[in-house]
Amino acid sequence: MTLNPSTFETILPSRFITFTYPSPTLPQTLLRVAVLDSPLTQPSTESPQLAAMFVPTHRETDWIFSTQSGHLQLLLNFAQFSRLILIGYVPISPNLVNSFTRPECETGHAQLVNLEEKLTPLLFALAPKSCFVKGLPEVVFLRYEDDLIGSVVVEVCDGGLVGEMVVEDVELEGFEGREFRRRLRFKRMPNFVQTQVRIFPKGGRGFVGLEGVEFGLDFGVLVHSYLVPMVAGVSLIGGYLDERIQCGFRPKALCLGVGGGALLGFLSRNLGFEVIGVEADEVVLRVARQYFGLDDCDGLVRVCLGDAIEFLDEIDSKAKRLNIECLDNRNINGNDAKFDVVMVDLDSSDVNMGISAPPLEFVQKDVLLAAKRILCDQGILVINVIPPAASSFYETLIMKLKVVFEELYEVDVRNGENFVLIAAASTVGISSSGTKNVFASKLKQAISAEFIDSIKKL
Repeated sequence: MTLNPSTFETILPSRFITFTYPSPTLPQTLLRVAVLDSPLTQPSTESPQLAAMFVPTHRETDWIFSTQSGHLQLLLNFAQFSRLILIGYVPISPNLVNSFTRPECETGHAQLVNLEEKLTPLLFALAPKSCFVKGLPEVVFLRYEDDLIGSVVVEVCDGGLVGEMVVEDVELEGFEGREFRRRLRFKRMPNFVQTQVRIFPKGGRGFVGLEGVEFGLDFGVLVHSYLVPMVAGVSLIGGYLDERIQCGFRPKALCLGVGGGALLGFLSRNLGFEVIGVEADEVVLRVARQYFGLDDCDGLVRVCLGDAIEFLDEIDSKAKRLNIECLDNRNINGNDAKFDVVMVDLDSSDVNMGISAPPLEFVQKDVLLAAKRILCDQGILVINVIPPAASSFYETLIMKLKVVFEELYEVDVRNGENFVLIAAASTVGISSSGTKNVFASKLKQAISAEFIDSIKKL
């Protein structure tokens, strides 16, 4: 296909074009060039800004760099740029490769500078016409860096609702040497890890690479940055939960959004919760059971297939008598209509918003009221929040929660992306029991006290 140079003279929101181009440094080698214009509306007085990024060596087939959705996520991380150009070598196979190993020697600084200079004429040709108003445009070269050392694809499958997904075992740079994890990523948002759990090689650590290695799952730790703060929120009602446990009751949690099931499994295995999870995609549930140990919870975890908000509404409207069929052929009865904790880990399905959570549908007043009504008197609603870029979403959510709930607390996840909000159905009190709080002790053994101590009232 022949491209008309005038195609790139204007910014057209969300336009995505790819083509091949001869490498200026390696003879008989083609580069894949992908050009994406931001979906965000730029102020009319602002001159469009241009950025380019080289695809890391051997990562050319990763969905992060080979799909429009991955490209879009990269661009939305840099809202000041109107156009992002990705440049990488054309892979031998266009399909997702089964394994990746980071080269021992990355492209040197001098080589990158040389490649940047040789590609400057191409980048100028891809720059919007308005970039030349004050002379030659500035092209900002971005570097993609992460802690991935290697990866092996375990399975690629397609969910009816979430679309294509990949289960992969990865090796990461850790503070204490090699660290291994099993991850779940969706093609519609490949830069976002939906679920990850720590894994360990069953045959010991005397091996090279990931292929052909049998791994076991480590259920004793949460590795997702926002899950520990979510669990820390339970400390607000630790006294209440301890009194319930001392009276012979098992605390109950409802998890809206299952993913790989790491949160559900941790609540049941490490804190003794009876957990009900709701997931909209049947294939995601199958993956969670097959690869992330969701079924290995001593019968304390039940999962239901369905829309989380509809499920919440049904529990609310039929609290006294429910007959909702679960995937494991067990039923939820009227005694399950009240929960000590409701945890929300749902992300938006609108990729044009970037990574955001929870979906806009969940933050409506009627949904929040339904969530409050299914809580016990001392219950809490815990929400993982990723505010969309350049929006008042977070402030609006806080305002709505304060209207519906008695008290509101916040935990800063400290990753620059997530926040955890904890809404209490009633005033958080102190246990009247004079005995030692066994549940609080168990919680502090299970997670770092750092996030428990950082909870603040809003």
